Amino acid sequence: MNDLKEQIAKLDSEFQGIKDFFDIESKRNEMMKLEGASTDPNLWNDQDNAKKVLRELSELKDDISEMEEIESDLSTLVSLSNESGVTEDFAPEVGKLEARIGKLKIASLFTGKFDTKNAIVSLHAGQGGTEAMDWTSMLFRMYTRFCERKNYRVTTLDISEGDEAGIKSVTFKIEGKYAYGNLKSEAGTHRLVRQSPFNADKLRQTSFSLVEVLPEFEEMDLPDIQIKEEDLEWSFFRSSGKGGQNVQKVSTAVRLKHIPTGIVVSAQTERFQEQNRKYALEHLRALLWIRKQEEEKNQRASIKGEYRPASWGNQIRSYVLHPYKMVKDLRTEYEVANPDLVLDGDIDGFIEAELRNNYQ
Repeated sequence: MNDLKEQIAKLDSEFQGIKDFFDIESKRNEMMKLEGASTDPNLWNDQDNAKKVLRELSELKDDISEMEEIESDLSTLVSLSNESGVTEDFAPEVGKLEARIGKLKIASLFTGKFDTKNAIVSLHAGQGGTEAMDWTSMLFRMYTRFCERKNYRVTTLDISEGDEAGIKSVTFKIEGKYAYGNLKSEAGTHRLVRQSPFNADKLRQTSFSLVEVLPEFEEMDLPDIQIKEEDLEWSFFRSSGKGGQNVQKVSTAVRLKHIPTGIVVSAQTERFQEQNRKYALEHLRALLWIRKQEEEKNQRASIKGEYRPASWGNQIRSYVLHPYKMVKDLRTEYEVANPDLVLDGDIDGFIEAELRNNYQ
């Protein structure tokens, strides 16, 4: 029982620190402002802003509710503990509370300005031909499975499939709280070592895929970045596909070129051209933001079309399926001996290790 009492005291101490970090009173004040804005009869005159207000209000309510519930449950356990009324029967409740506080501790590591944003992720097959394209499709599945675990929504914006197998490149949007915060550390080159499924000799093969991660911005998020209509060159085409009933018979896919910078983006997976135009503009806005960041730091190597090649030089993680099994992050040294779990979307350990590494 003493161990349980000490565990409760430790959780109480951790929670008090987290509560100070999240500044619950500030969140309540912000919630009241947003509730006032949500009842404004003119709110829906600007639909994008209205959606943003309602989304932020919902997230704040969830945050406050979670903090209040944990505080109430913890207060009850602390009182029982002080009165020596806590027994081993309470161990499961203490365990659940520990898990909930653990999630808050991770959330407290999301200190980046745009960590709460949605994410735009691009995967590019690197060296290795069909092998690399197959590896890129495996990574795409890994991230979609991760998103399922997080209840994130995934929308494919643009995809170029391999001639024989796999994916040459794919861009997709991930919608959900802390989507960018979770995925931003995935940016870099991912290396796979395995026995090749594409040759009869089952030779060991090394493949590379490059992952790029950007926050999704709304126009009001970046007042300094102006996208002028005269700087845009639009072209429209039919969505590509392997045939069948779902191949578009009208030109709904879009390609957008930003003339001053030469940046080109495309979106082709939605059935309506207007939605593809919207996605292309969102992607362009994010790329212009990253370009601006790099200009300020005199590092202009990571924008679309000028990204570093997926090769040995800038790896962040190695996935070895043969001759042994291991996934290892080269930045944090965090490793897992079960690649199947990782490739099925269980990458939280890698994300948390990098968050803690950057927080120190």
